Amino acid sequence: MDSSQTDHRTLTTIEEPMTNHHGGQSMVAPLQTVLVRRPDEAFGAADPARWHYTEQPYLPLAQEEHDAFVNTLLGHGVEVIYHDAPLADHADAIFVHDPALITDRGAVILRMGKPLREGEEEALALSLQRLGVPIHYRLRGPATAEGGDLLWLDERTLCVGLGFRTNAAGYAQLDEALAGSGVELVPVQLPYFEGPEACLHLMSLISLVDVDLAVVYRPLLPVPFFQLLEARGVRLIDVPDEEFATMGTNVLALGPRRCLILDHNLQTARQLEEAGCTVLRYRGDEMSLKAEGGPTCLTRPILRG
Repeated sequence: MDSSQTDHRTLTTIEEPMTNHHGGQSMVAPLQTVLVRRPDEAFGAADPARWHYTEQPYLPLAQEEHDAFVNTLLGHGVEVIYHDAPLADHADAIFVHDPALITDRGAVILRMGKPLREGEEEALALSLQRLGVPIHYRLRGPATAEGGDLLWLDERTLCVGLGFRTNAAGYAQLDEALAGSGVELVPVQLPYFEGPEACLHLMSLISLVDVDLAVVYRPLLPVPFFQLLEARGVRLIDVPDEEFATMGTNVLALGPRRCLILDHNLQTARQLEEAGCTVLRYRGDEMSLKAEGGPTCLTRPILRG
């Protein structure tokens, strides 16, 4: 089979029942079930200036890239489910990681900090409910938080990036959502970098690939966060400047030291391999590099572990 053609026989659709399991408060435990959204007309028609893309994506190629990406996940034992709830004029909706956080209690439905993305939250909530994932909490009022700012350092530690996408009210409501679960929230103040129009999440700066190994862009790491990683014994792999620009820090762990990375990031991939990781690569010129979203952004894990 051509790698650009998805074998739909191995996919789960929203109409089909999936396993009732959900959770796994981890970035690195074995990835078992994940939601994705195939690039659609809204993505292909995206105005680069409006959406802060580098160029307008070419939809046929973006869809081929996404099909190949899905096949890589399927080939490594991950159950892939399509999130296909209607979302007109939502180019960023392919980045399904951001509108929700999955906890062992159920889904926390977030509120997007990028105004153009408002509406993605309830669309994803609908898909999750149809899959049997309970909705544990919904952010409300002035609170904003995006999934890219939420990093499980371990099952009981959630680091929360505070910046243009996730605000103090969002942090407070996440604390309320997780009250009584034994989870500690750690605030991480994010830098200004390129300002409010650019996408700088906490996970723009770090991806865990094992409980004690992470890729980072050290120049933008807040000092207290760096010290926390150091105190936890997390070894850091430094992404070079030129690969930070191509999202070398955006690495999806399929399991401990088994990861998926954009194919442009050869130095980062080599360092990961030297650290004992199995590294898979995918092509994402249209769906990732033009649109500021790497492999973690393209996936919403439902079940890990």
